[in-house]
Amino acid sequence: MFVGMEMLNNLEPLLKTFWYVAIPVSLIFVIQSIMSLVGAHAGESMDTDFAPHTDGDTEHDGFHFFSFRNLINFLLGFSWSGISFYQLISNQFALIGIALLVGAIFVWVFFFIITQLQRLAEDNSFQLIDTLYKEVEVYLKIPSKRKGMGKILVSVKGSIHELEAMTEEEEIPSGAKAKVVAIENNKLIIVKPL
Repeated sequence: MFVGMEMLNNLEPLLKTFWYVAIPVSLIFVIQSIMSLVGAHAGESMDTDFAPHTDGDTEHDGFHFFSFRNLINFLLGFSWSGISFYQLISNQFALIGIALLVGAIFVWVFFFIITQLQRLAEDNSFQLIDTLYKEVEVYLKIPSKRKGMGKILVSVKGSIHELEAMTEEEEIPSGAKAKVVAIENNKLIIVKPL
């Protein structure tokens, strides 16, 4: 341990700074990764969000752009790219600029991966309420004034469903377009012709 610290003390100031950032950040990153893999979700208790919470925002629940985890990702990319390119790039300002760019790319890649994973976690189960106010196609004619049921085809969340429906209007023939105007008792679809 002392040999490693003595070696760091003999480095040039910029390279020493990169190493002083890289070592603790890498350790924190490894701990976060292990805790995420075992399901401890350390990120939830360690995230420090600088963006305000909005109760209706479910698109990015559990992940905020300004968080402790993203700070770690940025510093990880920044410090290790600075160390890696130190011998190749003699201009210190160019080196710092590239290190900042790589750090930003690390954050963007992590943000992209998390948003894709959150899309996979979305609830895509079909619920009848999702058909409300949708335009539908009549598959089997719907008798007039609730005198019987017909069938409609409706697209919800990328899949087409065949459902029974009634109308309070005149008969709607097969192939006609209609619109869902009500759902009664969470099981009966009411449509009207377009």
